[in-house]
Amino acid sequence: MDNTDISEEDAFLAQVCWQYYVNELTQAEIAKYLGVTRLRVNQAIQKAKSTGIVRVQIESPYLPRIELQERLQERFGLHRVQVAPTHPQLYDFHRPAGTALASYMLDRVRSGKWHRIGVSWGMTLQATIDRLPKLSMPDVEIISMIGGTSRGEMFNSFGIASGFAERFGARYSLLAAPIFLGEEVERRAFLAQENFEKHFKKLETLDAAILTASNISAKSYLISSGLPEGVTPEGLIEAGAIGDVVCRFLDGNGDLVSDKLDRQTIGIELEVLKSVPDRILAAAGPHKVDIIRVIASQGIATTLITDDVTAKLLLDE
Repeated sequence: MDNTDISEEDAFLAQVCWQYYVNELTQAEIAKYLGVTRLRVNQAIQKAKSTGIVRVQIESPYLPRIELQERLQERFGLHRVQVAPTHPQLYDFHRPAGTALASYMLDRVRSGKWHRIGVSWGMTLQATIDRLPKLSMPDVEIISMIGGTSRGEMFNSFGIASGFAERFGARYSLLAAPIFLGEEVERRAFLAQENFEKHFKKLETLDAAILTASNISAKSYLISSGLPEGVTPEGLIEAGAIGDVVCRFLDGNGDLVSDKLDRQTIGIELEVLKSVPDRILAAAGPHKVDIIRVIASQGIATTLITDDVTAKLLLDE
């Protein structure tokens, strides 16, 4: 177990204690709120007592993060927010959020609340996979929500769904298609193929959707490796785009910037996405603040997992 695992466990203890001793929730209410079992809540309270976190007051360096979480939750009307600690001198906007997402997903899967999990892709999700232990969950299915790209050197976009499935010991369903269709390809005919029809039907029955977000810069894998011919970052910015979620480019009001590009996009549509019960956005970094704020404020995500640097910036008007 490394220091990141220890930090996440201590943060969980502090969160439980805050809700139990300060907000005076019952253990059952805390378990429902955090999406864990009542036994785990009870064990956390007992451990907090035995290790000295709980005395006359809660002694923990993670309380400022809890305050950030509650302020973000109230500001954006989210169901839940989880803020991971970062290292200010060695800032990595993928690993802390990815580690926090791994912990969150483990709790939900082990509780039996999720059976069909839709995933997008990105470096944060690769970091999540790297932090997951190996389980055996044959009743769980990982379903890719967007197409992939054959270019790029950072990771294999088609390997994210299978990577999650390998760690969870689960089944997976891959959307074996490009992110964007060429202008000469007729979308309706392309998606009428039997394998695509079945896959898109599955997207309508997801229990959870795991999302990432990117801005319009070279830091975005989609921008650097996945844009279709004739589409440029400059053109997207001129159209008002500030970033994307599930490869759908949005402006500052959360509206799609190009109907034409949207029709070329192979993946879950925003209206279908919004019908998924749990929609978890895992994203961090100062460059992503604007797009995270839009996704959170427009109801595209129900849960936000980020880091403390990004959380503070999100609360900055």
